[in-house]
Amino acid sequence: MRYGYVYLLCNRKNGTIYLGMTSDLAGRIEQHKSHYNPDSFTSKHNATRLVWFERHDLVADAIAQEKTMKGWPRQWKINLIERDNPHWDELILDYDD
Repeated sequence: MRYGYVYLLCNRKNGTIYLGMTSDLAGRIEQHKSHYNPDSFTSKHNATRLVWFERHDLVADAIAQEKTMKGWPRQWKINLIERDNPHWDELILDYDD
């Protein structure tokens, strides 16, 4: 099964937040960390710390969730991070996900 993931990256607690969606979370995070595209938002702001993610059974559902969240105020994204990860610790991926 191919899952979809919605995720939030940051550069530090309460710093720049990036919202993304992918079907390969581990691979996508590695791209962000390696600054694969030096002109990208995450490279320019060094937003490479994974602080929140959500898995969806259908990629289409993840796409819809990302679109919804892009319309959210910044504070709602902060609230989401702090609900599950109050210290904004970098999450370690379980490769069984």
